[in-house]
Amino acid sequence: MLGKKTVISGLSVITLILWLISIWWGWMPSSYDVKQKTNETAQLNNENQVAGYTTTSTLIDITEWLITKPGGFISNDMTPPGILMDNMPAFEYGVLEQARDLALAMRLSFSRSQSQSKGDKDLETAQSKLNISHKSWQLPSAENEYGDAIKALKSYRSRLVSQDNRDAQFYTRADNLGAWLREVEKRLGSISQELSASVGYDRFDTTLSGDPTAKQSTATSKQLIVKTSWWKIDDVFYESRGATWAILHFLKAVEVDFADVLEKKNAQASLKQIIRDLESTQDPVWTPMILNGSGFGLLANHSLVMANYVSRANAALIDLRSLLEQG
Repeated sequence: MLGKKTVISGLSVITLILWLISIWWGWMPSSYDVKQKTNETAQLNNENQVAGYTTTSTLIDITEWLITKPGGFISNDMTPPGILMDNMPAFEYGVLEQARDLALAMRLSFSRSQSQSKGDKDLETAQSKLNISHKSWQLPSAENEYGDAIKALKSYRSRLVSQDNRDAQFYTRADNLGAWLREVEKRLGSISQELSASVGYDRFDTTLSGDPTAKQSTATSKQLIVKTSWWKIDDVFYESRGATWAILHFLKAVEVDFADVLEKKNAQASLKQIIRDLESTQDPVWTPMILNGSGFGLLANHSLVMANYVSRANAALIDLRSLLEQG
């Protein structure tokens, strides 16, 4: 029989190995040059960069990262070390939510000329496949469904660049862009609220403000106490970090595809400022854990720092959308 020391030593080695693997799998991605990556993809596939090519390619790249990074897709893991990790799964979910939003916008807006126009089959497939639960691990697994979504997006991109195929389209209109930005605006507003709740605060219910005839289905308190559980602080932080990482790259792609629209509206500088604020959300975290100090306390509060950048980006996004809606 094995001695007690041998068993303890074996377990210690296994624990160390799992810990090192979790560090490797949990390494957060850095931002990259969307234009350069798209140029490399176009050269590799020998494709022309038509309208929508950069946005579609970036959505493909971001979704591929979810399932091809070290450790693959971790959110639905049922074995160590994936099942014991929480920061990377939270980051993954933040990225996934933004990929779903963009896929839906491409299906409903970017690929259609008018409200009565026919939807694109590949985009319908991609959007549907991306909406499977990120916790699904068997028959079908989330990874397989997301892989099918990537195949559908690549098929759409191939049809998009083909001169012989007129069915696949991507329309770079100001109203299309504004519709997607409105959804991004809601996401950033929600992210900012959740991050700010790390310290807890009293919040007045403003859901019906501005409309005296508005009603809601269930009555709520006029004043609410909003505070994120201590156990959820890091999850909220990394989910927000993942969401802003994805939005950052999607906005970089939009900057390329909608260059003419942005130039006509003199909105290039506004978009660049939003991108710069979102880049700040990806700065390195130099502590081993997310600190949750009070607003003016001795310890830093990483969530409030992140909320500051997100709020600035959201305010600038609202101005950008208003600018696009002007005649």
